[in-house]
Amino acid sequence: QVQLVESGGGLVQPGGSLRLACAASGFNLDYQAMSWFRQAPGKEREGVSCISGSEETTYYADSVKGRFTISRDNAKIAVYLQMNSLKPEDTAVYYCAAGPLCSDYPIEYNYWGQGTQVTVSS
Repeated sequence: QVQLVESGGGLVQPGGSLRLACAASGFNLDYQAMSWFRQAPGKEREGVSCISGSEETTYYADSVKGRFTISRDNAKIAVYLQMNSLKPEDTAVYYCAAGPLCSDYPIEYNYWGQGTQVTVSS
């Protein structure tokens, strides 16, 4: 059974850091593109970052460039999102997703985790 499980969310003050993790089971991550999406209340789900399966090319939304870093560990079957200099506008539920290629369109991903809440507030 394919499963993605996110962890690492929580409440943090502006300027703080969090590290999200996505643990995968039931399939091989080696050739999968892995993405992080987020969804704030009343807003559409948006792509935050992606790491490709083949050359491990990374992509970032303009809003998080220079602050977030995506990485993967295929041996541990996990993907991480290091989030630094967090802002209140980063508050959202964060989801990891797996698919054949990096894309900003959620429909192109085959597997999703259940999400983890990130709240940035003083």
